[in-house]
Amino acid sequence: MLTVEEYLQKVLSLGAQLPAQKLPIAAGIGGILAEDLTARFPVPPFDNSAMDGFAVRAADIATAGNDDTDPCAGGSAPSSNQTVVLKVVGDIPAGAQQVPSIGAGECARIMTGAPLPPGSDSVVPVELTDHTAGKNEVPQTVTIYDSVTHGKHVRRKAENCAVGEKVLPAGLLWTPAAASSAASLGYAEVSLIPRPRVAVLATGSELVAPGQPLGFGQIPDSNSILVTELCKQFGAEVIMAEAVSDDPKLFSSALCRAAEADIVVTTGGVSAGAYEVVRQVTEGEVQFTKVAMQPGKPQACGTIQAADSRKIPLLGLPGNPVSAYISAWLFVRPLIELCAGRKTDLELEEVVVEVGWRGAKKRRQYIPVIVENKWVRPAHRLGSGSHLVASLALSNAIAIIPAEVAEISPGETVQIFRTDRFS
Repeated sequence: MLTVEEYLQKVLSLGAQLPAQKLPIAAGIGGILAEDLTARFPVPPFDNSAMDGFAVRAADIATAGNDDTDPCAGGSAPSSNQTVVLKVVGDIPAGAQQVPSIGAGECARIMTGAPLPPGSDSVVPVELTDHTAGKNEVPQTVTIYDSVTHGKHVRRKAENCAVGEKVLPAGLLWTPAAASSAASLGYAEVSLIPRPRVAVLATGSELVAPGQPLGFGQIPDSNSILVTELCKQFGAEVIMAEAVSDDPKLFSSALCRAAEADIVVTTGGVSAGAYEVVRQVTEGEVQFTKVAMQPGKPQACGTIQAADSRKIPLLGLPGNPVSAYISAWLFVRPLIELCAGRKTDLELEEVVVEVGWRGAKKRRQYIPVIVENKWVRPAHRLGSGSHLVASLALSNAIAIIPAEVAEISPGETVQIFRTDRFS
């Protein structure tokens, strides 16, 4: 019987990081950035306004206002009679290609993000003027109620980053925010390690699609959705998910279709029964073994050959849902992360036992638990078991109990990994 660590090494030896691909920035969400991204131009590329208002020369309005009231912060226009009237010589919306020059006693109406006109050095928010915000008509003059300091409400060229500055490092998880940043830096395509493509095959002639009437001896197929959604949570793209009967011909046909993926994951058919279809079809390519863990002792791993001669890793998980769930976290997750170019280690925490339970004696126990404020209790009143499906939905972590521990008592400290914080 292999230890969990020994079997995990066998699993990881089957995979390798996928080659990077040049992809449109919006097409690779969930992948890993394979190159450093530097700014191709200054960000922002020009001095621009941070407010809707008027572009001015600060010196021209230095005498305006004499108190600290700021209408932009929820106050009202200053009561002082000290105001300044400027001539409005232009209107500058965001995206303007031509802008007027600003001379002494002049200003231009300007919108947020619009380029700052030559001669101006500051922006007066529209709330500090007699102009009505949102009004389309441009006034000939505007009254300024209060002064602003030189450079106020101006976003300077290259303020965010300069040309050639590294902004997004290789190894970054590619998210919508990262894609947006890349666009701001001047990129339409980037080099990404794509999400691994996974095919999921749940085996068993007893399986019926969820919601369908059950005949005698039949059960709903819960493993397909369980493993599919876990693989997505682990960062994979699931390209196929099917329930397949224990007919070797039907399973072989499904396996051929599944070989288009980067990883194949099966559930059921790996134990010692008479109708273990995964074993019947793949024996010789896939190794069937026992792992010293509870639940999830029967496991299988190996490779199958795709039509293009690629060797595709195959992981065979037990058919019991809790066994499949634990096995997916321990073995499918790190293989997906290896192929995706991500770290494969679980982050462990120590928590205090609130309600005790029994260990698995000669095997390491992995039990679904509920963690609240550093206290832990079993998610199911019966403790651990591969048949206790409700424990999965109630749990937010998995507790790890060493093989030599027979009883877990209140007040003891145990290690857990969270299952509700994964991304």
